[in-house]
Amino acid sequence: MRTIQFTDFRKNASYIFSQVENGEMVEVKRHGKTIAHIVPPIGQKENFPAWKRPGLRLAIKGDGLARAILNERNQKE
Repeated sequence: MRTIQFTDFRKNASYIFSQVENGEMVEVKRHGKTIAHIVPPIGQKENFPAWKRPGLRLAIKGDGLARAILNERNQKE
């Protein structure tokens, strides 16, 4: 867990939140007393929007669709 003073947090909030987003936990202190713990959300990877998730890959054993169509055309001739 990283410890940072409140004034540094205030100056670098965007950077600190980027670190938290990457999984780091941050403890914020003011006048030597802990005032906050900033942690990544639980299950963060599961809550990604659909457009950020990897796409599904469909795989079928055997010939592809194009090959199946060509084979069917050749059989009709």
